[in-house]
Amino acid sequence: MVGSEQTRLVVLRGNSASGKSSVAAGIRDRFGRGLALVAQDNLRRIVLRERDRPGAANIGLIDLTARYALDAGYHVVVEGILYADRYGDMLARLRADHRGPTHGYYLDVPFAQTLARHATKPIADAVGETQLRDWYRPLDLLPGGVETVIGADSTLTATVDRIMLDTGLAGLPALDR
Repeated sequence: MVGSEQTRLVVLRGNSASGKSSVAAGIRDRFGRGLALVAQDNLRRIVLRERDRPGAANIGLIDLTARYALDAGYHVVVEGILYADRYGDMLARLRADHRGPTHGYYLDVPFAQTLARHATKPIADAVGETQLRDWYRPLDLLPGGVETVIGADSTLTATVDRIMLDTGLAGLPALDR
C-alpha cells in the first residue's frame, strides 16, 4: 500500500498538445506546496533521455517517483501521454495500491486541434505532422471506466477548477514544506 487516506493521486492523460502539462501546472499553482508533479516528459526525455517504447525504464521510474511522493505525504499528479498499452498496468497497480482517493482524467482533443496547439510549442520545428499523426491515439482510455474524459471545449481554467473540486484538493490546505 502507498500514501495515506488523506493523499490524493491524480492521473492526467491525453495526446500530445492536449493541455496536460498546462493543467498539471495549473493544479500545482492553485494548490501550493505539498503537491508533487510527476511528469512523464521530464522523467523520460530529460532524466533518462529514452524513447517511449514498451517496457522502457521510465515506466518504473514514474511509478517509483509517484509512490515515494505519496509515502512522503504529498498529493501527486502524474501527467503524460501514458499510452494505455504501455503504462496501463503500472497505473492500475498504483491506483490499487493507493490508500487515498485516486482520480483519472483523459484530455480528449481532436487531431486538427492537436496540430494547431503543437505549432505553438518550442519543439514544433523538430516534430512534424507525420510524427504527431503516428503518436496520436483517439480516446486511448484505460480499461474499467477509471477516467473522466474532458473535451477540448473545456478551458484551462475550467479544467483546473473541475479537477480541484472533483479530487477535493480545492478544500485542502497547502502543506508547509
